[in-house]
Formats: sequence, C-alpha cells, structure tokens
Amino acid sequence: MENREPVPRVLRVAIHARLCSPLEYLPPEGVSADSVLPGTRVRVPVGRREAIGVVIEPAAEATVAISALRAVRELLDPQPLLDPALMRLLEWAAGYYHHPLGEVIAAALPPALRQGGPAQALIERWRVTGDGRAALAAAALARAPRQRSLLLMMSGAAEGIDAEDLGRQVAGWREAARALRARGWIERLERPADESLPQPVTAPAPALPLSEAQQQAVTRIDGSAHEFAAWVLRGATGSGKTEVYLQCALRTLARARSVLLLVPEIGLTPQLVQRCRERLQVPVVVLHSGLSDAERLCAWRACRQGSARVLLGTRSAVFAPLSPLGLIVVDEEHDGSYKQYDGGCRYSARDLALVRARQLSIPVLLGSATPSFETLHNLQAGRYQGLVLPRRDDQAPAPRLALVDLRSHVLHQGLATPVIETMRAHLAANRQVLVFINRRGYAPTLLCTACGWIAPCPACDARLTVHRAEAQLRCHHCGRLEPLPARCRRCGHEVKPVGQGTERVEETVRELFAEHALVRLDRDSAARAGGSEAIVASVLSGAARILVGTQMITKGHHFPGVSLVVVLNADQGLFSTDFRAAERLAQTIVQVAGRAGREHLQGEVLIQTEYPEHPLLQSLLAGGYDGFAAAALAERAAAQWPPFARLAALRASARSADAALKFLAAARQCAPVTGDVRLLGPVAAAMAKRADRYHAQLLIESAERAPLHRLLDQWLPQVDTLARAGRVRYALDVDPIDIQ
Repeated sequence: MENREPVPRVLRVAIHARLCSPLEYLPPEGVSADSVLPGTRVRVPVGRREAIGVVIEPAAEATVAISALRAVRELLDPQPLLDPALMRLLEWAAGYYHHPLGEVIAAALPPALRQGGPAQALIERWRVTGDGRAALAAAALARAPRQRSLLLMMSGAAEGIDAEDLGRQVAGWREAARALRARGWIERLERPADESLPQPVTAPAPALPLSEAQQQAVTRIDGSAHEFAAWVLRGATGSGKTEVYLQCALRTLARARSVLLLVPEIGLTPQLVQRCRERLQVPVVVLHSGLSDAERLCAWRACRQGSARVLLGTRSAVFAPLSPLGLIVVDEEHDGSYKQYDGGCRYSARDLALVRARQLSIPVLLGSATPSFETLHNLQAGRYQGLVLPRRDDQAPAPRLALVDLRSHVLHQGLATPVIETMRAHLAANRQVLVFINRRGYAPTLLCTACGWIAPCPACDARLTVHRAEAQLRCHHCGRLEPLPARCRRCGHEVKPVGQGTERVEETVRELFAEHALVRLDRDSAARAGGSEAIVASVLSGAARILVGTQMITKGHHFPGVSLVVVLNADQGLFSTDFRAAERLAQTIVQVAGRAGREHLQGEVLIQTEYPEHPLLQSLLAGGYDGFAAAALAERAAAQWPPFARLAALRASARSADAALKFLAAARQCAPVTGDVRLLGPVAAAMAKRADRYHAQLLIESAERAPLHRLLDQWLPQVDTLARAGRVRYALDVDPIDIQ
C-alpha cells in the first residue's frame, strides 16, 4: 500500500512578539492549509487583539487539540511576501542568535508591511456603478450640485478616474464621494501601480584601467560566479578596491543577476552611490535607516519586484529581497556598524552576508584595508581566499607616520607646537589638512574651578558633554539635554569646559589659521539637511582647506587634496578593558591615515600621544597594520579570546544594580553543567548605570561553537522564566564585538 504524506491541517505562524516558537492556527474557511505557502503574511487573532504574522509552514499535526485552535482571519498576500531563500536566511539568523523568529522577520520588513500594508503599491480609482448611472438619468441629485458634478465627471470614464486626477480637478472631492459611495452610486477600486524604476539616461562613465592585481582579482572573483566563495580584498586606501567592486558588479549584471553592496553608513558615501549609478547603468536603490518609512517601502518593493538591479545599503539591507542575487559585497567589512547593538536581534550583517552567499551558492567579497581579526583568522585557516591590491604605480607612496610626544612639547588648546607648524607648512603649500578627534561636542567635561564639581548625567554613570554652540549639556549615552550653566550648581563659582571635542578643536584651529576656510564633520553637523554632502563637497572642491571630524571622515571618502592628517587623543583606546579596543584603535589610525596623500603626493600623519613607547603604536609604526595584527593575534591565541574562542554575552538591566546582578547570578545557577563551556561573571557593566537602569553582564565562553549553542538552546527558556518573574530586561549577544 502506498505511503502518503499526512495532509497539512494547521498553519504555524510567527508574529512580532517575544515567543520561542510559532503559534498554530487553522486556515481560513474554505482554504486548505497546504495551499498557504511559507512566507505569506496573515492576520491572526492573539488574545483579544489581532496581529500580523508570517506563515512558517503548514503542518499535519497540531501540538494541542484542533478544537482549541482559532482560525486565520485573513490571508494578506496572494503570493508569499518572502521567498524560500529569504525565509531560510531568517530562520538561520533566529536560530544562530537565539532570537524569536517573529521578531527577526519583523526586523527584515519595512514598517508598513509589518502592519499589514499591501506588498505592491496600489492606485486608488473611482467608478460609477449601475445604480449611479440610473440616478443620473433620473436627475436624482438636483439639490446636490457638487455630488451631481462629480458623478457626471466619473460617468464619462468607463474605467473610472484615479484619485490623484480627481484631486487635481475637483477641490474637496472626497466629501462628495463619501456621500455618493454611501448611496452605492460609486465604488472604490484599486489597480497595481507601475513601480518600475527609470533606466539611467546619462552616458555611462568609462571604466578605469585595471592594474594587473585588480584584473586578477576581478577574474578570480568572477570565476566563482556559480559557487560559494568568500573573497577578502585587501589594499591600502586608494589602491582601487571600489573599481574591483564595480567591475565584478558589471559582470554579475551581465548574467541577469542582481548585486547587494553593503556599506557601513550610507549617508557618508554619496560618492559611491553616484559612481554606481554612472558606471553600472541600471536602477540603483539605497536602503538605510535615514529614509522615511515610505522611502524604505518603495526601495524594498523595487528589490522584491526585480526592478532594482543593485541595492546599496547599510546592515539591514542584508535581508533585502533581491532575486536572483548573484554577488554580495561588504565594503569596510571590519567596521563595527555592521553589528546590531541595541534592540531586537543582535546580528552581524557581515556574517549574515556570508551565510546568505553560502545558502545561494554565490560569491561574497569582503573589502578592507584593515580586515577584522576574525577575517584574518579565517584567511589563515583557509576558509576565505585572499586578494591583495598593492599600491598602484600612479599612487603616492604610503604616508609617513610619526608620533608627537605630548610630554615634550608646549600645547596650544590641545595642539602640540610641531603639529601647528606642520599644519602651517602644508597649508602654505596649498594643500589640505585633516584633523581627527573621535569625540564630538565642545568638551567632555564641565568643571567647577573652586569645589571640583563635574556636571554629571543623573541618569547615567557619565559626565555631560558641553555643546557650546547650542549652550547645552548633553549625555551621549541616554540623550539627556540640560541648559549650559554659567555658574557651579553646587557653590556658585565659575565653571569651565575641560578636554576637547570637535567643536573646541574647530574653534582652536580657526583662531590659529583664520585665513583658511574650515569645515567640521561629525554627527551633529551631518544631522542638518544635506549636511554631510555639503561638507564633503566643500573639501573636494578645495573651498575648505581644513577638515575637523570624527570617525565619520574615515569612511568611504576620497579627499585628493589632503596631504596631512593629525590624530588627536589617540591614547583613549590604549588602556580599555575591552579586549578589542586595540584592534579598533589600530584600524581607526590606519583608516584615517589613508586620507593623506591620495594622489601623487606622499602624505604625512602625526599622532599625538603621551605614550609614544606603547607597543601598539610602536608595532603600527614598525610593521603597519599587518605587523600589528600578527602580534595581536598571537596574544589573542595565548589568552584564548576570539577569534580563537566562541563568546556570547547575557546582558541584563533593572531598576537597581542588585536586581540585575541577582538575576544573572540566578541564571548562572540554572545553567547546564558542561566541561566545554565556561561562564564568567556576572559583573556590572563598564558603565553600570545608563538611562536610569543598571546594567550587568555574564559571559559564556567555549573553544568551539557547537557546545556553546547547545548550552544556549537548553538554558535560555529557563533564563526567560527568571526574567519574567524578576521583571528584568535581558538580551543575548552572540559573537559580541565589545565587552561593555
């Protein structure tokens, strides 16, 4: 007798809620469960409310009695909104990061789709009904001239009139339309909108000639077009990584496949967006958190419908529904912006890009002048393949790096005398200067010169930062704002700002070099409409001779006129408790140094420090990033820290420090005992109080990935029960990139 698969009777549905497993529902009346495909959105009852969910799978058997199940209220999509490949990626992410699948799916969708909006843009249209035509013939609206006029207008169009056209022709038409619709004389229709993107009309920009190393990289990457391969493209800033991206993208597009290009911060890379549009000559869309909900929805729809051939986006774009996808590029793969830090699933977009490429059997290209230690370790282990771009023949030699010992020189508002003199020499030679300090605001501290009072944030274990231009004190951790006081709030004596931020450096440099135009690029200046684009344009045009900025200036910019880079306050990363701090500092120094000498002129980099003998700085000067990384990786291996071990962090916050620590202590007590996994802590976070909550963490460490995840699978349901009972918020961070 033939064995048959059981017929599906129920639907498993994931909703946007912190639930460990999908909910079960009966299909709508008259619909068989097996006809509802995974990835389809549904409207379902949850308690006394309704929710939008996504079907995970039809199932033959329910985990409870069928009589106890409720039915799906409405199917929202005639075809699945999420295709099988994207569902597979989302399910992998939920499993690996141990996060509810419904919340992972919700994070991958634009807000309008999470709320049940249409998957395709619709055009509102109005048409006269048969009863309406009869009413016109009977002159039934003699006493309602506006309604009669509207009905006459609609009757002249057999297929109806678009609402947009009605709005242009008749002011306030909707009130009359409501009355006519209530009588059944007109009806509202919807038709799909044409959302195809316009093709570029400009002539394509010519391709740049490739060096031998670039050509080899393009050939090897393109040779893996139909299989998974993880390529790491290394090269100094200006060595031509972007040209390799574009040439690989062109070849992918020629095979009728789409391209996903991930960047750390889309608002800082207008040059790359423009370059893609000019060179690739296909519709290019962008997707990032700075867009409005409507813009995000439009970009997402363009990807799903195939009209977008290239997507350029930040970390959330890794979930974009591009199909068929042929190439993924992760630019500046080392950048911490690819990690989701707060709220929801704490995923790494770089790592998910690798998983997505593996699932689709396509190549993924990781580019960086300063690869992360994880990437370097995978290269050494043979899991990734390396490509190196040496400095081009027409490119300036590597910039000269030099340390300026702050203990040996007079300072002028934080700038050492040799630095000022070198800046003067470069400006006199009609070159540009970049001053880097990774701290925004005017000063990090407001100090009373009499009693020693320091302006604190009452909600955080942090000092309020002085923003003199707005006459404000701000907390950069919780966002608190206070007016800038003229006197000490404790003793009434004078107060003064202590330390440096970008605003104060800007003020000092303006005083020293009043004859030269200066601009500042940090999160505050970039927040203004068109801020970052205008600032970058002024540097590129040469109108601005000096640029002061934070880490934002290290990402994706090409400043051909900059010949000198000055690094201020480099010491803040030398003595951190976070084991990754040295890696991040080295990457920042090398990246910002790459802004100097981008054309034919050798650049110069001056690093101010009070610790010129520090091993990190010395290894950078002696062996560059490669030499530093080799020594630092050896230290990591000896200490068994990532990438030579697997790490997860269980983080908790509560209204009291005691509650957070007690919760983590109880969680540790109920953890399964295993010799393969170590639990470290709990301890208070480096900043214990933040936004009126107290934070603590418990580290989970293992030499291998599998034992760590087995423990988490068994343990987290108990952790969740403890958190609910203790009213404690917690979050699991798998593969954390910082130890808070």
